[in-house]
Amino acid sequence: MRKNSPLAYVTLIAAILLSAFPLYWLLVVATRGSDVVGDWPPPLLPGGQLADNIGRLFAADGAHFAKALLNSAIASLTVTVSVVFFSTLAGFAFAKLRFKGRDVLLICILGTMMVPVQMGIIPLYMIMVKFGWVNQLQAVIVPFLVSAFGVFLMRQYTEQTVPDELIEAARVDGAHTFRIYWTVVLPALRPGAGVLALFTFMGAWNEFLWPLAVLEQDNPTVQFALNQLSTSYYTDYSLMFTGALVAIVPLLVVFVISGRQIIGGIMEGAVKA
Repeated sequence: MRKNSPLAYVTLIAAILLSAFPLYWLLVVATRGSDVVGDWPPPLLPGGQLADNIGRLFAADGAHFAKALLNSAIASLTVTVSVVFFSTLAGFAFAKLRFKGRDVLLICILGTMMVPVQMGIIPLYMIMVKFGWVNQLQAVIVPFLVSAFGVFLMRQYTEQTVPDELIEAARVDGAHTFRIYWTVVLPALRPGAGVLALFTFMGAWNEFLWPLAVLEQDNPTVQFALNQLSTSYYTDYSLMFTGALVAIVPLLVVFVISGRQIIGGIMEGAVKA
């Protein structure tokens, strides 16, 4: 198939429509009543009940959706800022600094990526109990302040992006190591750091298993609160879809804000590849 052929455009448009349809169907159900899920043929246009559904969502018993949004925002932003800072700092150290045991330490960090997350839940929960952090927001923040994947990603990005001559020139000018990182290396890592920030924010915002294990119903995160909207006897689909629609708004905002950095990072990586 040629790149500019009509068939290529038709294929791309069909792929876009198929990818966007679940999001559009989410909008349709969120703006209508719950009975629309069983209708045939299904309605294809949004209704006029979005404001009513949002009001019922924030007033739903047991969901604590407003508090869940605040908890998820605090946890996701804190984790994202911390991961980006420590990952770029560690990536710079592993890529450009020479110190004893550097390669062994890097292998140990990469080795943690091979351990399934589920295997660490019970030991981590026992640590949270020892600290008295069960049902506390720091329990979903502190364990994820540093990411092995982020360190590896920023190490590779620093290796390819920042030339050794630039660092040596900064040293000749009298800059110490942290100042080199802050004024020379970090600005050069902005595209890669933007991609890492987006992935980290999405991961923290969508995390479900660990908040379900360590938090209680009165102090949930967004995904935990969405789970509370469904009971074993009755599921209000319009309420759940409205909650999901509200929950993806912060992700869209972050994507729009960091979009330029992401595209720049992807294009830079493609050119270098």
